[in-house]
Parts: sequence; structure tokens; C-alpha cells
Amino acid sequence: MYWNETKSNQDQNIPEDIIDLVFNIQCRSLPVDHAWALSAALLRELPWLAQETGAGVHPLHISEMGNGWMRPENPDDILHLSRRTRLILRLPKEREADANTLVGKTLDVAGNAMEVLKVNRRALSNITTVFSRYVVSEDDETVFMDNVVAQLAQIGIRPHKMLPGKKRIIRTPERSLTTRSLMVAELDVKDSVKLQQVGLGPFRHLGCGLFVPHKDIAEVSPEQTM
Repeated sequence: MYWNETKSNQDQNIPEDIIDLVFNIQCRSLPVDHAWALSAALLRELPWLAQETGAGVHPLHISEMGNGWMRPENPDDILHLSRRTRLILRLPKEREADANTLVGKTLDVAGNAMEVLKVNRRALSNITTVFSRYVVSEDDETVFMDNVVAQLAQIGIRPHKMLPGKKRIIRTPERSLTTRSLMVAELDVKDSVKLQQVGLGPFRHLGCGLFVPHKDIAEVSPEQTM
């Protein structure tokens, strides 16, 4: 944990040079570890995605637990997607029209059909606590946090409160990536937006280093941070 009580707040307008495109999808199921397969399917349609500055693929949000069900841990186990599951791409605004060509197409994600139905644009958030489910981390927690502070300093952000979380593995044909979740809390609005725009670390096309708003650091559930 990283904790520094000194902070300030400033209201800022939210720029629209980086946006989220939120796609309604129809897909019955995917394997637990589907990040590489989803990225590969998207790159077949949007070959520029992995190299585009500011672009990334948000992890598909599937609950960790509920109604007595717990998310399986085996990477090849099957997750059943709900109707509320969305495919979300973070993109420079000038790529919006290119990405909208996904609508009406059916992606093959590890042998599972994912039909892309419609799309809506969503601006970045002015919420000052943000969360990333996957940040690449090959180090122990102390070294990881030191590296995060250094990377944030490079983009002009001085964090006040940070909370690292659960380790997860993302498999690719070339290697397995070790990641950690990360909460960054009580930022200034301008720094929250900047972190959402810029992200942290590599492999954005696999869902790594992309930050989304979270209401409060106290609301992080144990399965997110352990």
C-alpha cells in the first residue's frame, strides 16, 4: 500500500481526445483466460489496434462471485457471459469511425462466436479514484509499487493513495504475463483523466494498464485486491 495524505482537488473539463467505445455483444461463453484470443480476434478486424497510441481493449467485466457462484480459477474453464457484458475499446477519437466497423460482425474468440450488435461512445470519467484490473508486474509488491510511482512521475502524476491487489496470469503464445490489479485513489481530476488517457505499462491490447473509475477505495472487494 502507498499512502500520502497531502492532496488537492481541482475541477477540470474532460477532454474528448480519448474515448471509450462500448459495444453491445452477444456471446454465450469464453474461457477464463481469453485476453489474447479476444485481442487476436479484434486485430484481425482492426490491425492498427495494438500499435495505436492511446488505444486498448478493456477486460470483459464478468463478476468474480454471486448467488453462490465463484469464478473458476483454471484458465481453460468456461465463463458464461451475461446480457450486460460489454466489449469496450479505449481509443483516440479519430479512430472512432474505424472501430465502428465492428458493428454487425461476428468475432471468433477461441472458437466462441461473439456477435457485435451496436455501439455507444462514452467519455472518460472525472471520478478521482481509478482502478486497473491488470498492470504488468514481474516484481514483488514493494518493487512493483516503486516502479508505479516512478512511471506516474514520468507523466507528471504524484499519487497520494494506491493499493495493489491480486496477481493474475495472462497467457499468450509467446509468454505468460504476470499482472497485478491496482487502485489509485484521491487524484486530482486532471490527473485522473490523464491516467485514464495514458494508462500504465505495456500490453494495452490485452487489457493491461487501462484504468476505469471506481467510487471509493474503501469499496474495493477482497477478490479485487487479494
